[in-house]
Amino acid sequence: MTPQFWLWLGFAGMSVGAALILFIGKRRTHAEEADTIIHGLVPIIAACSYLAMASGQGSIALPAGPDAGTATRAFYFARYIDWSFTTPLLLLGLANTAMHSGMRRPAIVWGMIGSDLIMIVTAFVFGLSQVAWLKWTWFAISCGAFLGVYYGIFVQLREENARERDDVRASFMRNALFLSVVWLAYPIVLLLGDDGLGLLGPALGLGIIAVLDLTAKVVYGLMATVQTAKRVDRDLAEGKVTITARPHLAAAE
Repeated sequence: MTPQFWLWLGFAGMSVGAALILFIGKRRTHAEEADTIIHGLVPIIAACSYLAMASGQGSIALPAGPDAGTATRAFYFARYIDWSFTTPLLLLGLANTAMHSGMRRPAIVWGMIGSDLIMIVTAFVFGLSQVAWLKWTWFAISCGAFLGVYYGIFVQLREENARERDDVRASFMRNALFLSVVWLAYPIVLLLGDDGLGLLGPALGLGIIAVLDLTAKVVYGLMATVQTAKRVDRDLAEGKVTITARPHLAAAE
């Protein structure tokens, strides 16, 4: 399978995934509406990124290495733009799940998003770098920032989540583990791919990232949207919240 196959597959999968999430997502409360919009936006942004890469507008040619002569490699900068928007949205959605009863510590979210953006920007510079010691320095910084994101999820968010009811705690841990396992594969692929050691062919590297992207954005988005609906079902049944959607939307749902 060619690189173009994976890029167009990513575009198609993200487009269909966005439509599904927005279709099944409910808007009975402000929080539920926000969750639907967050998880719907993520694959929309990713679809734009994949369209740019598939059409040749989301990549540039860089030297394949310091000793590669005139050989070049494709550097897909659009994926980093995508990640700069989509991963903060995913973290925001995860934080909303963790603090289902109310956003008590927004500073945690800002800290995670800050670490996340540092991770992505330094990974971007890692991919651009040609000088070995600089390249691997940027990679190490990116991995350090990645650990900061994990700290925010499994220490700070988990502390806040411990104050929630049982189904919210279970939902948060399920989502946190799912995202964290998928995200853990990204630095490994970047390390082994064309931007790093070059051990993966272009098509294989793109294919793995496309599958990871679809899993983290579409599969996870659908799963999180369904879980949010179940939590709101219980909230409504227990009288903890009331329907705040416009009457015609509430009736339709």
